[in-house]
Amino acid sequence: MGQTLYHNGTILTMEDQKPCVGAVLTGNGRILGVGDYQSLKEMAQPGVQMADLQGNVMLPGFIDPHSHFTACASQTMEVDLSHARDFEEIIQCIQAFIREQKIPEGRWIQAAGYDHNSLGEGTHPRRKVLDKASPRNPLIVKHQSGHMGVFNTMALNQLEVDAQTRSPQGGLIEKEDGIPTGYMEERAFLEYQDKVPMPSPEEFLKAYGRAQELYASNGITTVQEGMLPAKLLPLYRMLEGAGLLKLDLVAYADIRESDAVAEAMKDYVKCYRNHIKLGGYKMFLDGSPQGRTAWMREPYEQVEGWNQPADYKGYGTLSDEEVLAGIMKAEQDDMQLLAHCNGDMACGQYLNQLEAAYRILGEKKGNTSYPGDIRPVMIHAQLLSPDQLPKVKELKVIPSFFLAHVYHWGDVHVRNFGIKRASHISPAGLALKEGILFTLHQDSPVIRPDMLETLWCAVNRETKGGMVLGREECLPVWEALKALTINGAYQYFEENEKGSIVNGKVADFVILDRNPMSVEPEAIRDIRVLATIKEDRLIWKRQTQGMDGHAE
Repeated sequence: MGQTLYHNGTILTMEDQKPCVGAVLTGNGRILGVGDYQSLKEMAQPGVQMADLQGNVMLPGFIDPHSHFTACASQTMEVDLSHARDFEEIIQCIQAFIREQKIPEGRWIQAAGYDHNSLGEGTHPRRKVLDKASPRNPLIVKHQSGHMGVFNTMALNQLEVDAQTRSPQGGLIEKEDGIPTGYMEERAFLEYQDKVPMPSPEEFLKAYGRAQELYASNGITTVQEGMLPAKLLPLYRMLEGAGLLKLDLVAYADIRESDAVAEAMKDYVKCYRNHIKLGGYKMFLDGSPQGRTAWMREPYEQVEGWNQPADYKGYGTLSDEEVLAGIMKAEQDDMQLLAHCNGDMACGQYLNQLEAAYRILGEKKGNTSYPGDIRPVMIHAQLLSPDQLPKVKELKVIPSFFLAHVYHWGDVHVRNFGIKRASHISPAGLALKEGILFTLHQDSPVIRPDMLETLWCAVNRETKGGMVLGREECLPVWEALKALTINGAYQYFEENEKGSIVNGKVADFVILDRNPMSVEPEAIRDIRVLATIKEDRLIWKRQTQGMDGHAE
């Protein structure tokens, strides 16, 4: 691969000391020089490719700090319910899918993306509704959050769920008059979802290609598999063998199967092989705030239609002993640990057990202030309370905020938690003041991996209803951009390889049509990704726009 000289645009390095440069020289997939155009042109080899940015803006490639790559692929093979406004439209969408895809009787159907908060009925559809949509096919319908969903009667029968089936700890199998309604939450839903037959490997390979295209079209060059169970390992072997991956993919093993996954992926542990790396382990501590399953210190607000007691606080999914054991396992194996925590009670459980683990490890090492060295991540941290931030900093926890929640469900959070608690959803502003390094994600496929929408949300914190939710939590544009780039690289232990434009780092870039630093804050989400470059190769570009002189 020859050299390339990027010039004639605004280049944001994401380095505080030198935030903007005039040109970048690359070669063999790496950055060779950063500075002014004339100096780098003189430094370049004869025949260097001239990549004219045409006045556009170049940044380091966006780094996705949390999402579910396989789930994004899977969603391209499912019924899309994201635009359904009521039960009747859910039925129509599913029936149209069966008809258009010519689905034979008896084959499983999966649908995803409904949100009960947006449905006219204000609640979840149950099996009787789904039986109308799919009377001759087993059907699973997944909530947009991924934490709950519904099965039709045929699906319940095949999964052997009946009146005698009990809810597992940390989950719910809803029943009416002793009979399952088809609705399940958290561990119950996830366990039965895992029993649904998967599409064929050939179908999945095509779906992986579509998912990769989606991420690349949003300027993302490093993506995450946020929960890798052992059953996905054959798909990963197929994915690697096909040579399909252009993006870097960091996977996190389900901690319940960590030994089996780590053994099967021993050549991928903390290092890339054909763009795949096993980055660590993952566990769930609670559920979803918009689904009212996040584990809270104080009760939820009473909301009409929810038959929950006045002292209802959601619930956790693991005991303190299980959380501590997971942390100790990660420390013992020297593997990073991602913990899903939405409610402040779940956040507190994680922090308390980290503190306990570090105390135990410190005593073993003769170091009472043992800080830990696995860069533990708190995924979502939606209702992380301001009074918990000092402990987050002390324990060197990296919160990865799902900040786009402010727009997509901010009005729902006001209803569920009241304005005081809702105003501090994803407290990135306070975390910044506390000196805490954090990242921002979309938890795709919960929402699209749209980094620019997340940037807009971080800067404006505007809900769908037009309310500014927690103005003191708004971020400066530069700090929000760091959470999408250099901070993400740090989370992955890759700060010396990615996340900013400096000599020696990988040549991963995104080209935008406007500068987020100079447009009006409200216009940030209207900025378009024009091209995505991975290791100095153009892997995606908008059809109507390109860069003169850049090799594809």
